[in-house]
Amino acid sequence: MPTRQTGAKAQRGVALIEVLIAFLILSVGLVGFSALQVRAVKATQSSLQRNDAAMLANFILESMRANKAAAIDLALPYNLTTRTCTAPDASTSLAETDLVAWFSALKTALGNVASTCADITCTDVNSTTPGVCTVNVYWDDSRALGGSATQSVQMVSRL
Repeated sequence: MPTRQTGAKAQRGVALIEVLIAFLILSVGLVGFSALQVRAVKATQSSLQRNDAAMLANFILESMRANKAAAIDLALPYNLTTRTCTAPDASTSLAETDLVAWFSALKTALGNVASTCADITCTDVNSTTPGVCTVNVYWDDSRALGGSATQSVQMVSRL
């Protein structure tokens, strides 16, 4: 019949098992923390893009407010009635210069991809609500948690 060990020999290897279990618990915690960090970075990036889109929509509205006559003249370039993804050619007009600078800022802040687009519509002076302009900014936010490939911000303002 085997004899039962007591004392130091009976405890041999127990510390190693305790260390391995503690290391396993620590590893699971670190993996969870890193996953949480990745989610936080994605949410922060999405929030930053949404903020940039709203700020840039306000930027073009303020530019239009400074050049109000051109903004409410529907024949001039501020009125991009269809979704536009490239800046118009630069010329000497203030409206086209503003749009080129605005599109450059859009592509820089929201990604220089085909899905970064915008449209701008304004009511003319003969309308019942003259000078009301709507700016829509579109971009791809699919990298964010639950993000959409067709994220958009709309801002409406009276000039």
